[in-house]
Amino acid sequence: MGLLDGRTAIVTGASRGLGRAIALTLAREGARVAFNYLRAESDAERTLEEIRAHGQAARAFKCSVLDKPALQAMVRAVEDEMGGADILVNNAGVGQVVPLALMEEEDWDRLMNTNVKGAFLTSQAVMRGMIRRKRGRILNISSLAGVKMMEAPVHYSAAKAALKGFTEALAKEIGRYGITVNCLAPGVLDEGVSGNLPEKRLEEYVRNCALRRVGTCAEVAEVAAFMVSDRNSYMNGATVVLDGAV
Repeated sequence: MGLLDGRTAIVTGASRGLGRAIALTLAREGARVAFNYLRAESDAERTLEEIRAHGQAARAFKCSVLDKPALQAMVRAVEDEMGGADILVNNAGVGQVVPLALMEEEDWDRLMNTNVKGAFLTSQAVMRGMIRRKRGRILNISSLAGVKMMEAPVHYSAAKAALKGFTEALAKEIGRYGITVNCLAPGVLDEGVSGNLPEKRLEEYVRNCALRRVGTCAEVAEVAAFMVSDRNSYMNGATVVLDGAV
């Protein structure tokens, strides 16, 4: 039996990278998986095929995490076709390497909106059903840059730190309904926004990491699957750092 047999999960931003790795691991552990994506049609199709290869139902929705009506429609469709969402992984996010002195207001707004407001809107759409059913797991994907003082873009660090606070406050608010809310903060990974790092910064990270390497999306996905499973029933409001000891 898998960790998540019979569960239904929604993973945001799962057409590639860490989101895809999480979606596939949840499917391998027995969950039906729905996800949203914004542009990458071919990547979304690949994720769908790989989820189904695990023998699980899958749905992909082309919508932004900032489009409230589209998110609500996605949640309704998931409830109708796959049963109510037991799991939400707020993974959708963007990064950008630019110093604060050169940052445009639009740059700040884009990162804060996608990384923080997107988690708010998606959680709000999903948790109403969780509250009715009195069960659920919400996992917010933050970053080492949001929990540790390090050289990182200010708007990215601020957005990821906001997710930690969002996690803690929401865990207190809805724990009474049998819903846990936790946060996972990976260090530099082999895919995703880490690809924007200059080579010098990447070398410095590896040099300071006790394991002398970056992490993999697959490694983070394994921890995510445990964190949203019933085996992890008493962790709530926590942030788990996964960085190889930097």
